[in-house]
Amino acid sequence: MLFLMFRIGKDRYVLDAAQIEQVLPLVEAKELPGAPAGIVGVISYHGEPVPLIDLGLLATGRPVAEVMSSRIILVRYPGAEGEHRLALCAEQVIETLKREPGDFVATGVEAGLPDYLGPVAADADGFIQWIRAPALLSDELRALLFRLPGAAA
Repeated sequence: MLFLMFRIGKDRYVLDAAQIEQVLPLVEAKELPGAPAGIVGVISYHGEPVPLIDLGLLATGRPVAEVMSSRIILVRYPGAEGEHRLALCAEQVIETLKREPGDFVATGVEAGLPDYLGPVAADADGFIQWIRAPALLSDELRALLFRLPGAAA
């Protein structure tokens, strides 16, 4: 299985490459005043607004550094009425990794951790944690970000 690897702070994480539509350079987002923690705004993708989550802010409270290796990862996010696009910004988005899903094992301390933090795999440089993109948003946040056109506010 192919994964895209990136960093949040000093730690390494991966996303299933099958969920990724495209990797984009950092672009300025339209801010959303009062948005929940981690949601930094929306970006335009082919003229369509796409919610942008800063994975650094979400996980550690520290925004992603605006450096050359920071990128926006555009993922296909599953919803009850079909797929949506969700943009994630992360640091050091520069490497892919081939691993078997069975290489990733539970950490043993899942209780109390955010649902999006999946199992870990080890290599010579330490641990790599699998981010479960479909679990990044709560039901309430998913309803807010992906409100259907014409739905009541």
